[in-house]
Amino acid sequence: MRLLKWLSLGAAVWIVYWGLAAWGLRTGFEAWFGEQQRQGWQVSYGPMTTRGFPMRHVTRLNQPLLADPGTGAAWSADWIEFDSPALWPGAQSLRFPATPQHYSFFDQTRSVTAEQMRADLQLAPGLALELEKLSLTSQDWQISDGSGVIWQAQDLLLEMRQLAQAEQYHLTAVATHFAPRGLLRTGFSGLSPTREDLPPRFDALRLRADLGFDTPWDRRAIELRRPQLRQVNLALAEAHWGDMLFRATGALEVDETGRLSGALDLRAENWPAILDMAERLSLLPPSSRRAVEKVLALFSTGTGRAAKIDISLRFKQGQVWAGPLQLGTAPLLVLR
Repeated sequence: MRLLKWLSLGAAVWIVYWGLAAWGLRTGFEAWFGEQQRQGWQVSYGPMTTRGFPMRHVTRLNQPLLADPGTGAAWSADWIEFDSPALWPGAQSLRFPATPQHYSFFDQTRSVTAEQMRADLQLAPGLALELEKLSLTSQDWQISDGSGVIWQAQDLLLEMRQLAQAEQYHLTAVATHFAPRGLLRTGFSGLSPTREDLPPRFDALRLRADLGFDTPWDRRAIELRRPQLRQVNLALAEAHWGDMLFRATGALEVDETGRLSGALDLRAENWPAILDMAERLSLLPPSSRRAVEKVLALFSTGTGRAAKIDISLRFKQGQVWAGPLQLGTAPLLVLR
């Protein structure tokens, strides 16, 4: 009988704790959205529900919308779920709907449709909610605009893990069975009859790098300002599609204005076809094609599909150099 009383008391205490924690989570969400609205954001969401008793808290927000007028960035979806253990809300899993999510940046809007899309966050204890680990995974996904599908793949892994220093993170990105249909595939149709032999999927698309920021990623990254890159140690960036290969490694420093310094070692196989792709996708202006081709030809060996380039690019004082040749102005690396 005494054991039964203690069990009943423990169950009652847990019920009260679970309810208070659920109320605290809901209140926290409402307070955060309210604070963003006071700072000028456009914020809206529909009914909020919580379930998962007794071991978890699963909070669903229906019809969420966030828009930051300062950066022009906006996101909306049919719903989003926050799932965490009842004992520690800092281990959050975010689940997204299979229906389209809409992302905007100023006048550009993209729709993301993904199966079983999930983000797992491990946050450090404390008011700052410093990010220790973030992973984004998905099964079949595609990104579209008004003209149709741009990119799609059968899965995705994106992970950012905090290293020994709070501002340092290891980044991994892999998309297997990446299929450049839509705009990219259309861009190659008609280049030449030989382009029809391209495989329907990339053989490899991956990235590994250590990143150093000026501040850790925490709640202020959304509320105030994005942490800015200061170091990039690129272990590997690789895209392999048929007879085309692009691979890069190297180390870069980023100053307070976003200017790059350092060096990248690049390898490009069948680089004329890569230029064809860039021109077709409006990534390379036709007026610049001839000049770029002449410069790359200086470093090229082989011809046709066997043409390849192994080159080191140096970044200094906002300019890009290949050996003694100045190639132009380097892009600024600023996170908005």
